[in-house]
Amino acid sequence: MMSALRARVIELYKQLYYMGKEYPAGAEWFHPRLKKAFLKNKDVSDPKEIEALIGRGQFVIKEIEALYMLRKYRSLKKSYYEEPLPLAEANLVKKINANAP
Repeated sequence: MMSALRARVIELYKQLYYMGKEYPAGAEWFHPRLKKAFLKNKDVSDPKEIEALIGRGQFVIKEIEALYMLRKYRSLKKSYYEEPLPLAEANLVKKINANAP
């Protein structure tokens, strides 16, 4: 049982490490924090707690994927529209606030 959990944790670490290579703040920022987070929980031995931590790691993966997709969307939007993105976001906020009761 523990070897299966260990394999899942190692796979999670590898996935996060690979995803961190393109992190906006840079791999030099991401990788030490990733290592620190895993080392902080290295003494956890309860299988349920390990499962919870793996679930948390999977959530982080989904969040990073969303961040990358948003970055890609913004890049594509910049190439097709002349209006700068911050101004577009400001206009969207104004429209939302104008329609609010």
